[in-house]
Amino acid sequence: MTGKPVRESVSEYAQLALPTDANNFGNVLGGAIMHLVDVAGAMAAMRHARKPVVTASVDSFQFLHPVHIGHLIILRSSVNRVFRTSMEAGVYVEAENLVTGERVHTCSAYLTFVALDRDGRATPVEPVVPETADQERRYRQAGQRRESRLDLRNRMKAGNPDRAPLTSSTPTPASPPGTPSSHRA
Repeated sequence: MTGKPVRESVSEYAQLALPTDANNFGNVLGGAIMHLVDVAGAMAAMRHARKPVVTASVDSFQFLHPVHIGHLIILRSSVNRVFRTSMEAGVYVEAENLVTGERVHTCSAYLTFVALDRDGRATPVEPVVPETADQERRYRQAGQRRESRLDLRNRMKAGNPDRAPLTSSTPTPASPPGTPSSHRA
């Protein structure tokens, strides 16, 4: 397979959780984390495509642990698969207590981005080439998730959105490269 290896899209982004990002309980707002996930996913997609990208979809968010003021939010992302003009990026989020060094997996998400040309139209993207067994698994699972997303999209266009969650056969979010194996799906 010709294309670019996954490793060329791998990105890491970190931000300190500040009081302006938090609710009354000292936890970072879910929407603030969602914003960071979008940024981290876009970084991986742009690294791969070397073109501007826009977010086309975000799979479900499941917050596993809160992020507290003063913790470091660490996001790791990579492109899992390219479909022609769109690509799926996976984002793995951890929160680190900078005093103790403890890290917890906060959430994971899959996002679909579309690459744009100079006129703002969707443009083809070079394929991504998985190099490890983990990357190959994410590549295969990205195809399954895409089928589920397209099915939901077609039902919504037909006026039958059936907002039920994706089937249980949909693979769970897997972590990008560099994630401790104890956190991998």
